[in-house]
Amino acid sequence: MSNGGGTAPLLTPYRMGRFDLSHRVVLAPLTRERSFGNVPQPHAILYYQQRASKGGLLIAEATGISDTAQGVAARNAIEAGFDGVEIHGAHGYLIDQFLKDQVNDRTDKYGGSLENRCQFALEVVQAVVDEIGADKVGIRLSPFASYSESSDSNPEALGLYMANALNKFGILYCHMVEPRMVKLGEKFETPYSLRPIRDAFNGTFIVAGGYNREDGNKAVSTGYADLVAYGRLFLSNPDLPRRFEIDAPLNEYNRETFYISDPVIGYTDYPFLPSDV
Repeated sequence: MSNGGGTAPLLTPYRMGRFDLSHRVVLAPLTRERSFGNVPQPHAILYYQQRASKGGLLIAEATGISDTAQGVAARNAIEAGFDGVEIHGAHGYLIDQFLKDQVNDRTDKYGGSLENRCQFALEVVQAVVDEIGADKVGIRLSPFASYSESSDSNPEALGLYMANALNKFGILYCHMVEPRMVKLGEKFETPYSLRPIRDAFNGTFIVAGGYNREDGNKAVSTGYADLVAYGRLFLSNPDLPRRFEIDAPLNEYNRETFYISDPVIGYTDYPFLPSDV
């Protein structure tokens, strides 16, 4: 187990706005359904503690908010001690449904043209920016995906429009899901690339979707992305940055325990490397 004598691109430092990151391996937000009554429990603290590293970026799972909350949910997050807020605009959830022309059949100012369909998402961004500041705001988007039948006839145009529109706010980062992740948990061959969208966006660009150590390093070394988010691999390997550093074997994840409510199994029971490795 060796890093080959040099520092892997994923393990190099990066400055994201006012945050100095010691490496580029990001914990992706994951739906793990371990809260009771939508209220996080003590075992969630352990889960994130296990995956914390000095100078590492962890993105917590989504939190349901009131339909009248507007920017207040973001303010509460900052007051609770979070460094920032990621807006969930991906994977068939509400914002994504507005963005995609195959499910948005509205006839008002939020439907029809590309500009209209993006209006709601941008209003949400504006509300959160107004509440906590653009330097604490990121957004996750999946223009190429079709979760819950939320697909778009021209995903590249959608992604490019959003990237350019987001530049006007000066938000901290854009977190984009790879075109190959069309359906839940499956990778598909695709002619699309996030490169044009990455080149259009002025802030930090995070990619996610089926990455391993090798292609994560390549994404960083070629400038395709600034940071790479890992979900399933970080779930099953709480010390993932360390394993990537020394190219150690990875624990296999168990898909059957992804969405159960047990506070331990498939959540906080994945083993670490021995302390002497």
